[in-house]
This record gives sequence, structure tokens and C-alpha cells, in this order.
Amino acid sequence: MIFQPEIETMGREEMRALQLQRLQQTVRYVYERVPLYRERLDALKVRPEDIRSLDDVRRLPFTTKEDFRANYPYGLFAVPMKDIVRIHASSGTTGQPTVVGYTEQDIDMWATCVARLCAAGGATREDIAQISFGYGLFTGALGLHFGLAKLGAAVVPISSGNTERQIQLMADFGSTVLVATPSYALYMAEVAERMGMMDKIQLRVGLFGAEGSTEEMRAELERRWGIVATENYGMSELIGPGVSGDCTEKCGMHINEDYFYCEVVDPATGEPVPEGEWGELVVTPLMKQALPLLRYRTHDITRLLPGPCKCGRTTTRMQKIAGRTDDMLIIRGVNVFPSQIEGVLIGMEGIGPHYEIVVTKKGYMDQIEVKVELVDAGLLNSYGELEALTRRIHDRLKVVLQIDAKVTLVSPNTLKRFEGKAKRVTDLR
Repeated sequence: MIFQPEIETMGREEMRALQLQRLQQTVRYVYERVPLYRERLDALKVRPEDIRSLDDVRRLPFTTKEDFRANYPYGLFAVPMKDIVRIHASSGTTGQPTVVGYTEQDIDMWATCVARLCAAGGATREDIAQISFGYGLFTGALGLHFGLAKLGAAVVPISSGNTERQIQLMADFGSTVLVATPSYALYMAEVAERMGMMDKIQLRVGLFGAEGSTEEMRAELERRWGIVATENYGMSELIGPGVSGDCTEKCGMHINEDYFYCEVVDPATGEPVPEGEWGELVVTPLMKQALPLLRYRTHDITRLLPGPCKCGRTTTRMQKIAGRTDDMLIIRGVNVFPSQIEGVLIGMEGIGPHYEIVVTKKGYMDQIEVKVELVDAGLLNSYGELEALTRRIHDRLKVVLQIDAKVTLVSPNTLKRFEGKAKRVTDLR
């Protein structure tokens, strides 16, 4: 099923003409409404009327996550707060949220983008979709919720956690679509098998996202659940989920090109790479009202795949994300930065400044452990004090990271020292 054939099967020249028109409108819009962009465009001696072709996008300045932090919370908004109908946020490296806003038109556009990707992934208005993302400031759950509702599917907003109840309701409600992180979906499969419920479950489609996954994990999801598993891509700064997504051919994620202009650049130089080569994804949203952006650097590594797809869509596809250019970890769909952890640990009484972050997998679930050195080795002999300090560190980390991290206290001078740049993360996944 193609949700909007007039857009998703549009001819390439027609699509590029539409993108140019919307890019020109976006540059004019941000120049008039967002002080940051007016200053940067003036500094580059670029006026909105100078954008005459899509190649002229290279004349525009990049936007980074640092710009969000410097303009926290609403400094990048292009409309007054009376026009904002939704606010979401994600964690930054210091624990300060990256705040994003939406007008009513933005919400409708977002739902349209997600509806297209859900349809491409195999969902229909006949489905019952169980959303097992956590609801809240995270854009994933409500993004998929509104998109599936626009498609016409029945939505079960169960959120994450309480897995046995999830499985029981999945069987009772006859859920046919599962929305979750890939790792949680695999854990749910283990629980369903342990409960002896697999033969009572009617799932046929999985719409997964919010964390990276391999083709091997996709195959395992399909084998365990007996479903077609697809992946979708987005981030809160751009809109949330809805930038791109797999179709059932699973040969690259179709980009909603009428709403997002995508480039791939050399992460070191910022210069474009030849078509089809790997580099950093840079995205310019083309129709956002509340939070328009120019050339947002995602730090995600991918490549663009031109040409029509067997599914009939003509939109450019992007390869599954291969990694990131920065040090962000994604743990169970949550962005975690080492500097967030360091901000919690440094200066806490009883512990030193040296720490190590160990990331592993237990079954299919990502696990994070934070090893911290004690200042006084004698504390190891006092179980009560040791337990209290461990709990205090754990609770502070949970407030900042929004996930549970195992805390291990070790003797003084046992963690590795570094003469150059410290390598704080040991990723064993």
C-alpha cells in the first residue's frame, strides 16, 4: 500500500522542483523569523534570493545540537508560544534537554510522514497497533501513535515495561502490529515464549526504531515473531520519527523528500561526498513552522540510494545507519553521553574522578554499567555505607539518563589512566 501515491511515486524532476521551491521558502522564512539564521546568513553574505538551485544549499550554514543548547529552550522557535501546541525534548550531553516545538500544522505534517512510512512497512487501516515505546517527552511513541491513527489503524498506547502484561494484552486484543525498539521486541519474544503465548499472538508486522539494529537482528525478530520487520528513522530535532523508513522490500529507507532535503557530507570537511558514498547525513526540513532548521548535522553515518524501488516508490532511499560520528551511546532507545555520566560523578563525595562505562548485551537488551573508584578503600569493608553510596549514584544517574545503570564501586587506583585522550567507554556489544 502506498499512502500518498501522488507524492511517493512523483517523477524525479518534479520532486526536485518541489524541493527547490520549499527550500527557497524555508530560507526566506528563517531569515525573517529566526535571529540566529539572519545573523549567520548575513555573515556569509547570503540572501534568501541567492538560493536559485538545490546545489545552492551548500551556501547555507550548518546547524548543530550546540545551537539548540545555546538557544535553550525556545530561542530557535520561529513562531510565538501561543501557536505552539506540543513540546517534546531529548537529553543533551550535559543533561540539558534539546527542546522542540510543533504547531498544529507541524503535527499534521508529522502524522502524514509517519503514516506513509507505516504503510510502506506493511501496516494498514485494518491493523491493531500496539505501541511499546515509552510515552512522554520522547518523540517516538506519540509520533507513531498519530501516524498510525492517520493511517486508520486502531492504536493500543500501552507504553513500555510490565512485559508479561504486554504479552497478555497483545493476545487478548489481537494486536497485529508491534511498535518498539528492536531489543525490547526481542525481549518480549523471549517472555512470550516463556509464557507459552506465542500460538495466541497474531502479530504480522513490526515497525521498529529509536536505536540501531543489524540485519541479523531483523532476521531474528522476523523468525521469533513470524512477522515482517521494518525500521524507521528520525530524530526529535528534525521532527521525530518520520524522516525515512523501510518498505517491505527492505532495500533502504525511503525519505519523505517533499518534507526533508537530505545531503551526505564528509564529516571532517563538511563537503558533499559523491552520490552513493558513505558520510554524515545532513537534513534540512522543508515545511516546518515552529522549528525550521537549515542543514542539521545528524552525526549519523549513511549513504543515499537513488533510483526507483521495486515497491513502486520513486523517492530517494538512505542506507540503514552504520554508526555515528560522535560518542553518543544508544541504550534501549535512549541517547546517553559519557559527559552526562561524568557530570553526575565529578564532585560526588566518596568517589574519585576516574570512571569507566561498560556497555554489554544481556540477551537482546543493552545494559550499561558505570565503574567508579572509591576515595577510601576502607569503605569496601562497610556494606551499609557502600550500599548507600551505590544507591545514591544510581539514583542520580537515573534522573539524568532516564534509564537504569548498574553502578560498581572499585578500589582506588584500579581503573586505567590515560596520558592522551581518555577512552571512558568499553562497548562489548
